Amino acid sequence: MPSILLLFLLSFPFLAKPQTTTQEAAEEQEVQILLKIKQDLGNPPSLLSWNSTISHHCIWPGIECQGGSVTGIVLPSRNITGNIFSVICDLKNLTEINLYNNSVSGNFPTSLFSCSNLQTLNLSQNYFAGQIPEEIDRISSLRSLDLSGNRLSGNIPAAIGRLSAVETLYLGRNLFNGSLPPQIGDLSNLEDLGLAYLHQLQPARIPEEISHLQKLKYLLMAGSNLIGEIPDSFGDLTNLEHLDLSINNLSGEIPSGLFHLKKLKVLILYFNQLSGEIPKSIEALDLREIDLSINNLNGSIPEDFGRLENLTLLAMYYNQLSGEIPASIGRIPTLIEIRLFNNNLSGKLPPDLGFHSKLEKLEVSNNQLSGELPGNLCRGGVLYGLVVFSNNLSGRLPESLGNCPRLSGVYLHKNRFSGEVPVGLWSAANLAILLLGENSFSGHLPQKLAPNLLRLEINDNRFSGEIPSRISESKYLQVLKASNNLFSGEIPSDLTKLFQLTKLYLDGNRISGEIPSDIDMWQSLSALNLSRNNLVGRIPPQMGSLEVLYLLDLSDNQLSGPIPSELGWLKLRFLNLSSNQLTGSIPDSLQEPTYTGSFENNPELCASEPGFNLPPCTVESDSHDSSKLSYRSIVLIFVTAALLSVAASAVAHFVMRGRWSKRYERNPATWKMVSFFRLNFTESEVLRGLTESNQIGSGGAGKVYKIAVGNGSGEVVAVKKIWSCTGTDKKLEKEFEAETYILGRIRHSNVVKLLCCISSEDSKLLVYEYMENGSLDRWIHWKARGGSDTDSGSARIEYAYTTRVNEKCDVYSFGVVLLELVTGRRANDGDAHSTLAEWAWYLLQDGQPKSITDAVDEEIRDPNHLKEMCMVLKLGLMCTSKSPVARPTMKEVVEILFRCRSQHYHLNECSTSSHFHDRSLEILI
Repeated sequence: MPSILLLFLLSFPFLAKPQTTTQEAAEEQEVQILLKIKQDLGNPPSLLSWNSTISHHCIWPGIECQGGSVTGIVLPSRNITGNIFSVICDLKNLTEINLYNNSVSGNFPTSLFSCSNLQTLNLSQNYFAGQIPEEIDRISSLRSLDLSGNRLSGNIPAAIGRLSAVETLYLGRNLFNGSLPPQIGDLSNLEDLGLAYLHQLQPARIPEEISHLQKLKYLLMAGSNLIGEIPDSFGDLTNLEHLDLSINNLSGEIPSGLFHLKKLKVLILYFNQLSGEIPKSIEALDLREIDLSINNLNGSIPEDFGRLENLTLLAMYYNQLSGEIPASIGRIPTLIEIRLFNNNLSGKLPPDLGFHSKLEKLEVSNNQLSGELPGNLCRGGVLYGLVVFSNNLSGRLPESLGNCPRLSGVYLHKNRFSGEVPVGLWSAANLAILLLGENSFSGHLPQKLAPNLLRLEINDNRFSGEIPSRISESKYLQVLKASNNLFSGEIPSDLTKLFQLTKLYLDGNRISGEIPSDIDMWQSLSALNLSRNNLVGRIPPQMGSLEVLYLLDLSDNQLSGPIPSELGWLKLRFLNLSSNQLTGSIPDSLQEPTYTGSFENNPELCASEPGFNLPPCTVESDSHDSSKLSYRSIVLIFVTAALLSVAASAVAHFVMRGRWSKRYERNPATWKMVSFFRLNFTESEVLRGLTESNQIGSGGAGKVYKIAVGNGSGEVVAVKKIWSCTGTDKKLEKEFEAETYILGRIRHSNVVKLLCCISSEDSKLLVYEYMENGSLDRWIHWKARGGSDTDSGSARIEYAYTTRVNEKCDVYSFGVVLLELVTGRRANDGDAHSTLAEWAWYLLQDGQPKSITDAVDEEIRDPNHLKEMCMVLKLGLMCTSKSPVARPTMKEVVEILFRCRSQHYHLNECSTSSHFHDRSLEILI
């Protein structure tokens, strides 16, 4: 009987208690290991559900299991900062560790040598430092190793070549400073090899041994200090699909074998010193992306390119290519983007462009192309960028451009186009930039323009008629240039409703009537040119309230009456009121040497100071003197009043400062806090910290404090106090509202967080995260360069010609930073122009090498490094292009900066003939 019972139990394994106990014990052991890992990580909120009382550990976030046992820990982008490696290899069945994009630091964890089954290790985008251990091959089971985006240094060990099972190896974006080991060529199973952006490697040729990797599909070696020629043996990599050797110092010709790799899909060789012609015979018919830009290639574009039926991108800008663009390229059914600007191409554009493919972008500016634009560019309905300026194109614009819904940037200036502009083009819903200047267009402006238009340049054409009043409906318009046309009629009063207008050029037309009196609504206007028209009446005194106006040209009109003294309030850098019918005396504030030629040919105008080529003003009679105060007397009165006001304010300040804490203690209910994040402190903690001992700075709008909050938690905030004891300071109120509105909604790694705002009837507090190292502006303009402390915690939000915060905004802002670094000027300090970027553009357009070198800050103008500084200046100009389309990506910016470090860099000079000068003058509008 017992034997029968035993046989019965054995026939049902699930009833066998010893086996169940072993499984449970193994699972419990894994749970304890995972909980220890969680503890080592500091119990991050992202692993809150790692709790043995909630559910089985195999369904915890980031845990992968097979057969009830943990095989993978996958925790990308979880804000992990601790140490995960002390017990991780105790998970005996672990095959994958993925900690991509966290903040783990320290040396490479040698404890991983104990993970005997580990196949995938991804530690990319962390803060690992030191060297890769020489014993890396002890993890012999590895098939995929990704250590990119860390701070690893030293040599890449030769032992890498002994990881015989590895199929994927990514080591890019590190600080290795040796050379590439030839043993990489021993990885016979390798399919993906990423060695890109290793900028600190010693300059070296591409290891010939890489051509031994017969299974290789992806080879990424961009920006890794490569020199010499591309090995001809690369033509033997028959499985190669993606080759990126961009941003290096490679020279010589492109091996013809690359164009015979039948599996090759992507060929990226831009930003090198490659020369010679592009091979004519092409067998790599699966090519989908070709980027050979910024090299020294010559000759013509091969006819065989038209056989690439899968091609989506053709980029070969900034070369010396000549001849015609093969017509067959227009028949490629997959072609999306063509970028051939800054070459010597001639002839007509392929007539079928856009007919067979959904073309999105065409950039062929700065060539010698002729003929008309193809009629089907927008047939696919997705064209958004049309950049063809500085050619010899002619004829009428195709009507199809009037029905192009996604079109956002149109650059047609400096050609020979004629006829009327298609009506639909004027009003395209997404159109942001329309540049038609220096052509022979005619016709009238339509009553309604594109609602999202930011920049409209139609200067030097034959447009006529009146400027439509409904132009004000394009409420985002910032630049309007309509110089040298045939416009007539009056300036519509509704034009002053364009509150964002920064530049208005209507000079050289037939405009009549008076200047609108409500011109003071143009508070963003920096340049106004109404010269060479038929304007009459007086100069509106309201013009004196345009605080940022730096250029004012009203010459060659029929303006009359006295010059308003209010113009003296402006900080003009250029003023021209000549050739009018102005009368009376020039205001004393304008009788400066800067303006000596600004008032000529006004017969009834006089000056009390010499040098203005005008008759002297007669001395007024005693009766007049007794009834009028001189300008200097008025100034003296105002100065005295201002001093008294300052004194009174100082007294009030000390009185109010003493009452601050008492007022809060007396009526705490008067304070209101609005938070934008989850906070660990209250408004009372902030208010108690507003003491002199905590003050760390002051700016134009208030004081800044560093305050410890969170009841001893160690959290520190920066508090900006905007004081307005009367409640009538509109400027400070606007600043408070602007910073609150913008920063409270932005979530961006480069913009300081606005945690909350606290307000009462007479005080405003902005509470920011505290930046230990201060603001970027403070470090750029340190006192050694003549700068001064700035507001801690506040941020200026810059954007250019776009309504979206995106990467191109970052690039623009970074470009401003580069210009600040090289010139020593601040972003709003542009001397002859309203901004630093515009000032730098003006110098570059002057075409004189000396003007470029003069832009470099004298404090750092070292002759041994002047070329490099000029190159950084030009890169800053590329980044601050007024067209987002023309700006480089942030990735390209970083690559170019590292690229500029090479002493052999072929564009690294201040000559105005460099590629960057061409791009800055022609591509960047």
